[in-house]
Amino acid sequence: MTSGKGGTGRRIVLWRHGQTSWNLERRFQGSTDIELTGTGVAQARRAARLLAALEPDAIVASDLKRAAATAAELSAITGHEVAHDAALRETYAGEWQGLTHDEITSRYGEQYAAWKRGEPVRRGGGELETEVADRAAPVVLEHAEKLPPDGTLVVVSHGGTIRTTIGRLLGLEARHWESLGGLSNCCWSVLGEGARGWRLMEHNAGTLPEPVLGDDA
Repeated sequence: MTSGKGGTGRRIVLWRHGQTSWNLERRFQGSTDIELTGTGVAQARRAARLLAALEPDAIVASDLKRAAATAAELSAITGHEVAHDAALRETYAGEWQGLTHDEITSRYGEQYAAWKRGEPVRRGGGELETEVADRAAPVVLEHAEKLPPDGTLVVVSHGGTIRTTIGRLLGLEARHWESLGGLSNCCWSVLGEGARGWRLMEHNAGTLPEPVLGDDA
């Protein structure tokens, strides 16, 4: 695993999309296709300049507008074409989608509390976190396997999907995934390849600081 980039092996950078109006309203987005705000675009442009310095070899992104627009800013700098994949979309959360945090805790208090305790919950009748990992993690690994020995993959996705993917790649039990704190808009986590598999090298990097807006949105 030696390389001109420091000999650290392959890296996966999991980058959350920029700010949306629903983030500001603390409204659960899930798979609803919400666009970036002007601030979100500015966040993506700033973060893209930082991530470009890592000399990424490939970019893959959710096909939802907020992630695709974020990825486009890095593509514009690096020249890499973005591969879009619906498997990287945010968790489908059924009846929770479009509700604010307060509305969710008021209407679905027991369900919300069970989820926070790490129990398998179909929030709003939607997907289990393990089902999100089942669809997203293989896509990330598929693209990572195409990297050169010292290559870097940037994955542009969503808070919940990134959390479950990190948990799965680290081999953590699903009930412990909540121990990975949320990502602020346009911040990222870095997984590095080690002798025993993937390791968490950085988490929620790039904060200015910025608050984490939304539970998994």
